[in-house]
Amino acid sequence: MTREPEGGRTTDRSGERAVYIISVAAELAGVHPQTLRMYERKGLVQPKRTSGNTRRYSERDIERIRAIQELTQLGGISLAGVKLFIEMREQLAEMERRAEDLERQLMRRVTARETRGRAEILPLRSVLRFRWEEDSTP
Repeated sequence: MTREPEGGRTTDRSGERAVYIISVAAELAGVHPQTLRMYERKGLVQPKRTSGNTRRYSERDIERIRAIQELTQLGGISLAGVKLFIEMREQLAEMERRAEDLERQLMRRVTARETRGRAEILPLRSVLRFRWEEDSTP
């Protein structure tokens, strides 16, 4: 497992290595290779390409394919719905990352002001929990 620092965070890059050819990826995901080609045409997966234009899938791609299968077969969601779901989930993850970055910036500024003797400013999340957050906590 390869870990590289990225912006102060430690990330696992092993799931991003595109090593599986389409037949192996299809077998690992439990689908037909033609299904993978269709998912690619619909923009649901974007396998890497070799210099010879051969598709290569990563562990992350395999996980995504399994999730697509689960949503379509067990959830009864169309491929267009799955694409919207994936896009919304990616947007939410990006917004959460951005909120964390902004909170870190705020905390740095608060700390800097406190050391200069100014009044303390607290991030809203530290004193208030939203109703939907309360419902999801154990």
